[in-house]
Amino acid sequence: MAAKISYADVEAGTELPAQSFSVTRATLVQYAGASGDFNPIHWNEKFATEVGLPDVIAHGMFTMAEAIRVVTDWVGDPGAVVEYGVRFTKPVVVPNDDKGALIEVSAKVAAKLDSNRVRVDLVASSEGQKVLGMSRAVVQLA
Repeated sequence: MAAKISYADVEAGTELPAQSFSVTRATLVQYAGASGDFNPIHWNEKFATEVGLPDVIAHGMFTMAEAIRVVTDWVGDPGAVVEYGVRFTKPVVVPNDDKGALIEVSAKVAAKLDSNRVRVDLVASSEGQKVLGMSRAVVQLA
């Protein structure tokens, strides 16, 4: 696989297509099974509230993974992401209903770098609150 976006075709400020990702309690159970992270704050409402959380929360790494999908979908090759980091600023609270929570992600090319690489800055929010801070990826373009 190779990046489908050409370095010559982007400029600083280029916006990537925004996406929204739904997360339900079932999603959290599936992620827990795949990741091996069975911390009860991600599935047990009683435990989560007893430790001071508003409700069950999504795994931080799950939130991070959902956010980078905006970049990997845009570039067409997950392997084109050569660096990625975030700070976890707020949890994604997942209510026990049919809707769950929504993670809304936007991104833009913040800088063109050497060697056909760009830095992409991402904004991820849920319920109007930013859930990831300093969310940045370096991407190798064609």
